Amino acid sequence: MALFTLVVLALVGAALGAAPHHRAPAHYRPAPAYHPAPAYGHHAPKYEHEYCDPTAAPACNANSTLTYCLEDDEYPTYEIKGAISADQLFAKKYADVADQSADDLVDMVTKAQEEAFDYSYYTGASTGDSPYDVTHWAGPEGYICPSDVVYATPKRAQNVEGKWRIIVNDVHYYSQTARLETCLFPEAACRALAPCYQSHCTQKSVYHRLLSFDPCDPYKGLFIDIYKLPSACSCHIPA
Repeated sequence: MALFTLVVLALVGAALGAAPHHRAPAHYRPAPAYHPAPAYGHHAPKYEHEYCDPTAAPACNANSTLTYCLEDDEYPTYEIKGAISADQLFAKKYADVADQSADDLVDMVTKAQEEAFDYSYYTGASTGDSPYDVTHWAGPEGYICPSDVVYATPKRAQNVEGKWRIIVNDVHYYSQTARLETCLFPEAACRALAPCYQSHCTQKSVYHRLLSFDPCDPYKGLFIDIYKLPSACSCHIPA
């Protein structure tokens, strides 16, 4: 029995010796098994961040010297609706008197009177020998300084820092109305005053606080911003 065991061990040892073991060199590292990239049929998407300049005038302001837009073909209605829905304090930020007119905002002038004012006859300055032609002395009822009055809901405006913002207007029945009065002939002589007064019409403005949205940073949500808008065209007489 002992002899049989020795024979078996000898045969096993011979078999092991017949198959030499090759050791990998110490510096060997197996290459990772990468899977081939799938053929999607198109290039991988590139994510590029485009710089947004808040001081750049929007398309609605092209070829205009105004600091606001009453119409805006690119108004982001969907984004504004989302911002309103996500703002839990919206009801506390929002306030407006939508039905504004001269009946409420102009003393001793009615809405019908103000809407009937017509300055189409007025030239602002004479082309003749005198700076005061007949249109300076005559004409129908109106302000001493001809102006354009509109009760508007601006869609975009430039804030006091020179940055363009979107104004919350005509979205979910929410509006922010402003009375805008702009001089038709700024620096022209005040109507019906004699030349000796050396009068001139001057534009006046007021600051409006309006609920706004930043198109360059929509994650800011809705906030109150300040805008300088035309409010009156007044006659000034120098000392």
